[in-house]
Order: sequence, then structure tokens, then C-alpha cells
Amino acid sequence: MSAAPSTAWYANVTPEQRRSLTAASLGWMLDSMDVQLYALILLEIMRDLQMDQATGGLLASLTLLASAVGGVLFGFLADRWGRTRALTASILVYSVFTAACGLSENVMQLALFRILLGLGFGGEWAAGAALVAETWPAEHRGKALGIMQSAWAVGYALAAATAAIVLPRWGWRTVFFVGILPAAITLWIRARVSEPAIWVESRHEKGSLWEIFAAGRLKNTLVATFMNAGTMFAWWGLFTWIPTYLKKPLTEGGAGLSVLDSGIWIIVLAVGQFLGYVSFGFIADAFGRKRAYLLYLILAALLVPVYGATRNPLALLVLGPFLAFFGTGYFSGFGAITAEMFPTRIRARAQGLTYNVGRVASAVAPFAVGRLAQSYGLGVAFNLTAGAFALSAVLAAFLPETRGKKLD
Repeated sequence: MSAAPSTAWYANVTPEQRRSLTAASLGWMLDSMDVQLYALILLEIMRDLQMDQATGGLLASLTLLASAVGGVLFGFLADRWGRTRALTASILVYSVFTAACGLSENVMQLALFRILLGLGFGGEWAAGAALVAETWPAEHRGKALGIMQSAWAVGYALAAATAAIVLPRWGWRTVFFVGILPAAITLWIRARVSEPAIWVESRHEKGSLWEIFAAGRLKNTLVATFMNAGTMFAWWGLFTWIPTYLKKPLTEGGAGLSVLDSGIWIIVLAVGQFLGYVSFGFIADAFGRKRAYLLYLILAALLVPVYGATRNPLALLVLGPFLAFFGTGYFSGFGAITAEMFPTRIRARAQGLTYNVGRVASAVAPFAVGRLAQSYGLGVAFNLTAGAFALSAVLAAFLPETRGKKLD
């Protein structure tokens, strides 16, 4: 008797595919944890270092700008050195400089460490997505990348749990010190994860960054890049400030939750993110990349204003997972669609460029939302992100449909 349809796709997974997915997922999960620690303790950092909301948002923006550079840099290194080497280097960079943030004595030092952290943060996705895309078959590529992307939600929950446990006892500096732990997994990656065969066979081919913009590719490159920029703006503008929104007093336009309660609310959000990431891969493999994008982005655009207008803690607890489901799940599709758009010799740098140029645009988001919130409150400022979701949905309609395409 054959395996049940719900599990049959996983029955023939090879050890190589399993290890590549595990390595990329662990790297992405811990990347998420390290980066999200800042958002979860931002209120305490602002009080201690005497920062206002605009400055707090600016530092988040600097991290995103650095991650755009890191994404392009490590994408280039992944095409030249190999996927696993670039993945290992990126994890080491973001781990070391997350811990260094805990040593900051002033805003300038913290900004410097956040910039250096951002280089590794941006590089991890480019290397990890290429590694998974090149080791998994076309019919299951969306599922595998969805599972990898879902690790971001697990990392988000780990960050929330870390902040809830460590922050009240030892302060925000110790929260950052926990960020050094991901460096340990690089030893396993170097020992157990092989380079994809398709990369090994083509590693001597010389690819040019300009091929990404060649005739026949230019339109798709620009559509994917700007659509991703819109989704990045929306995500970082919204989820950078949700923890602060939950903890702010009711008199200041927040939900007035305690540190512990806000941590629980964030973990519930992370559950919604996880389910959104995983489900997107299955939907994209079954019905196509474009349809899945349109579904998620349109519903995210509709849910943001409702969430921003809500002050009741119970209502926020119920709405949060739905917002997180549709407001994050679409990221699972980007690794698959861009892997299928570009040849192996330029795949990692093309993915790094198209993904991380979006971070340049998204870098404006935390600052813009924080600045607008100073005058109108975070609930109103969140509407900026609703507009970005809507614009991204329009651009998604112009994406090519690449479902089922085998990599060259």
C-alpha cells in the first residue's frame, strides 16, 4: 500500500536533502532569533540609552540597509565559494555581533554593531535558499523552502521566550549575549552538509551580475525585486513595532501588556507565522506561485488596519495569528520563484540581489512608522504597511508562473 497522500511527498527525501534543509532552517531560525531580540527589548534600550522612537526605528533601518549589502556580498561568495561555506560565514558574523550589541555603552556603538550584524543577517538567506533549492526536486521545492522559511517563526518565538525569561532577571544586555549561541551549529554544517551537485558541476562557469538584467530577464527581475521590496517594507514596518505596541501603556496608544504577557502574545503571533510559511509552500506547489502570493498579500492588506485599530488584549490575541499567517507566509515563495528564474551560475547572487534590494526599501519602514507614531500613534502608523501590502499584491499579478520548472 502506498503512503498516504499527505505524507507521500516526504517518503523519498534523501539524507543529503534532509541535511541541506536542516542546515538552512537552523541558520534562518537563529538568524531570526538574533535579529528579533532588538525589537523585543527596544523599549528597554530606548529608556536606558535615552533614545526616542525615531532613533530606535533608525537603528533597525541601519540593520536592514547593512543586510542588503550582506545579501549581495554573500550571494556572490555563495556562487564562488559554495553554498555551505557562505552559509557558515554568515552565521558566524551575525552571532558574534549580536552578542557585541550587549556591550554597547551608547547609541553610536549599538548602531555600529547592528550594522555589522546586518551583513551576516542578509547573507544567510541567499546562501540557505540556494542550498535548499538546488538539492530538492521541482515538485517539492516550494514545500522545502516553505519549511525553511517557517524556521523564521520558530526563531521569532525563541526570541520572545528569551526576552521574557532573561530580560526581567538580567536586563537587555544579557538578552543580546544569548545571541552568540548560533555560532555552534557552524561546526555541524561544515562537517555534515555537502555542496549541491548542480553547483559542483557548474562552479567553473563564470557568471556576471549583469546577466540578472539581461534581455528576457529584466522585466521579471524588476517585478520580483519591487514586489519583495513592498513586502519587506510592510513586514519590518509592522513587526518591528508590534512588541512595543503591545507593551506601551493604554494612555500612550498601546495595549498596556506586561513584559511576560506581551511575550506570550508574540509567541502566539509566531505560531501564525509558522503555519503561514509552511502552508504557502504547499499552496504554491499545488496551485502556482502567483495565486498563492495574491491570496496572502490581499488578505494581509485587509487585516493590518483592523489590528491597528484594536486595543482590547483578547481581540489582539485572536487577530494576531491571522495577521501573522497572511502577513508573513508569502516569504516562503520568494526562494522558489527566484531559484526557478535564474541559472545556477548566477542563482545565489541573483537571489541575494532581488531579495536584499528589498531590504533597502524596507530599511525606511521602522523609521517611517516610528516617526509617524510620534504624532498619530502606532495603530495609525501601521496603515503605511497596509498600503505596502496592497501595492505588492498588484505587482505579484505580473510575476511569471514557474511552478514545476526544473533547474538548469
